[in-house]
Amino acid sequence: MPSILYIHGFNSSPASLKARQLTACMTRLGLADRLRAPALPNDADAAFALLEHELAELDAPLLVGSSLGGYYATVLAERHGLKAVLINPAVRPWRFMEHYLGLQRNHHTGETWILTEAHVEAMRALEVAAPADPERFHVWLQTGDETLDYRDAERYYGACTLRIEQGGDHGFQGFHRQLPLLLELAGFDPALWRELDFNTFE
Repeated sequence: MPSILYIHGFNSSPASLKARQLTACMTRLGLADRLRAPALPNDADAAFALLEHELAELDAPLLVGSSLGGYYATVLAERHGLKAVLINPAVRPWRFMEHYLGLQRNHHTGETWILTEAHVEAMRALEVAAPADPERFHVWLQTGDETLDYRDAERYYGACTLRIEQGGDHGFQGFHRQLPLLLELAGFDPALWRELDFNTFE
């Protein structure tokens, strides 16, 4: 049966707006058990160990990664031959993470932690080449992203299916309107949401 693994971004959590919207949608459809949205450790190696564990409990899920989660999703998709939807993904995040070294605070949990060179190097060590099978990747970008330059992802994922919207922001405004497409890409039967008003998840 289809499933989804949602991967949040840097200093984010399953309490992010997109994660909550997706969780609410899956719950409304009676598919809560087909979604995983884990809270990732700050260390890339630990985060990957958790993601690999989640993968082992799902049957070839659609990977949905936001920002740094988009980088993680790319690596996982290449390692396991999975499909992925990347939302304003970070491209080679270690290049700019060096500017954030030091004290960090999670946007949702309030947790404080220290970003070190070791964290940055662990991210760099995960690097994979641009997708070998671009048909497996859908990349959703908004030009108003205030955190990442969308053109970096546009170039890196240029052979993939790109959806570039004018305006918006790093959080990807209007994500709830893309939920039907997300579910379809995951392989769920559209008949499940024929009567559902996705605006209720705004």
